[in-house]
Amino acid sequence: MSLYLDSNATTRVHPRVIEAMMPYLTESWHNPSSGYAAARVVREAIETARGQVAALIGAKPSEIVFTGCGTESNNMAIKSLAREIGRTRGKVVVSGIEHSAVLRPVEAMGAVGFEVEKCGVGGEGRLDLDAFRPALDPSRPGFASVMWANNETGVVQPMAEVCEVARAAGWFVHTDAIQAVGKVPVRVDEVPVDFLSISGHKFHAPKGVGALFIREGSPFEPMVRGGGQEGGRRSGTENVPYLVGLGEAAAIMREEMETGGLSRVAALRDRLERGLGGRLDRVWFNGSREHRTPNVAHVSFDGCTAADLLPALDAAGVQCSAGSACMTGKGRPSHVQKAMGFSDERAFSSLRLSLSILSTEAEVDEAVEVIAAVVGRLRGAA
Repeated sequence: MSLYLDSNATTRVHPRVIEAMMPYLTESWHNPSSGYAAARVVREAIETARGQVAALIGAKPSEIVFTGCGTESNNMAIKSLAREIGRTRGKVVVSGIEHSAVLRPVEAMGAVGFEVEKCGVGGEGRLDLDAFRPALDPSRPGFASVMWANNETGVVQPMAEVCEVARAAGWFVHTDAIQAVGKVPVRVDEVPVDFLSISGHKFHAPKGVGALFIREGSPFEPMVRGGGQEGGRRSGTENVPYLVGLGEAAAIMREEMETGGLSRVAALRDRLERGLGGRLDRVWFNGSREHRTPNVAHVSFDGCTAADLLPALDAAGVQCSAGSACMTGKGRPSHVQKAMGFSDERAFSSLRLSLSILSTEAEVDEAVEVIAAVVGRLRGAA
C-alpha cells in the first residue's frame, strides 16, 4: 500500500468536494454569464463558493477573486503592486525563503529597475524582523511580500508584526498564504494584509483553482482583461465545477478548525516525529517547534542523502519529497534551508513529510517502520 506523506505538494480531493462538484459537470453546465434561469443557478453557485472561501479567512465575499492557481494569484498581486509603486522609486522587500512563484516575478521586477531586497531568517526559519524593519523605507513607495507559512518547513511567519512594520512605513503587504490557509488560523480581519494568495489543491480541492484576497480599497490592476468576470478583476469564463469544489473544501477546512480536526493532524505529526526519533539516531527535526503548521515534519537524516532516500522510499511504498515539488530534480540545496544556515550536507539529507486531515495513525506508524528500515539500510551501505 502507498503511504502518502506529501500533502504539501498536493492533497487528495476530498470525497465531499467531488460530490459537490458533480452537478456542475452534469446538469448545471451552463455559462454563468448567460441570461436565462439555468445560468442564474450556476452564477449563484459561484457566489456561494465565494462566500465559503471568504468565511474561511475572515474576508468579505467581494474581496475574493477566483484564479486558476496560487502561482497566478501571486503574480496578479505582485504585478499589480509593481504598477502601483512604479519602477522609478519603488522598492520591494521579500523574505529569503519565498516560493519561486514570488521570487521569480520579483526578480523580473529587479531586472527592469525596481530595487529588490531579500531579508534573512533565523535558524528556526522565522523572518528576522530586526533586518526587515529598516529595509522598509517610508520615504519611498513599496510593498513587502512575506509568506504566511513556508512550503518546505511549515514554519509560520510573524505576519501581524510584518503588517505593523509595513503600515508604519506606508507600504502594502502581500502574503503567499498557500501553505497556511486551511491549516492554521488565517484571518484577514485580524491581520491587515492587503493581498493574500490561496491555492485549492493544498486543502483538498482540485488542482487548477485558487483565489486572491484583495482588501477593499486596495489598488488593483487586472492582469487578464476581457468580458469583465470577477468584477473586472480577472476576466474569462469561470471554471464553475472547480470553484464549487474550492468553496466546499474551504467549508470543510473551516469545520475542521472549529471541531479540532487540525489538532488531530498535529498529533499525527508528533507521533511521526516521536517514532522516527525513537527508532533512529542522528535525526534532526528542522524549523521552529512553536510556530509551524500542524501537518509538516521537516527531517534531516545524517549519513543519507535525499537523492538516495527518495527512490528507496518510493520503492518501499512511501511517497514524500525533499522540499518544494517545484524544485524536484534541480540538484542543488534548497534556498530555504540555506537561508536557515544549514550546511549543504544537512540540506541534502532533508525530507519534508507532510500530512493532511485524511492521514491516519496506521499510515503514520507503518511509514515510521519503513523510513527507519530504509535509512538504516542506506547508512549500512555507505
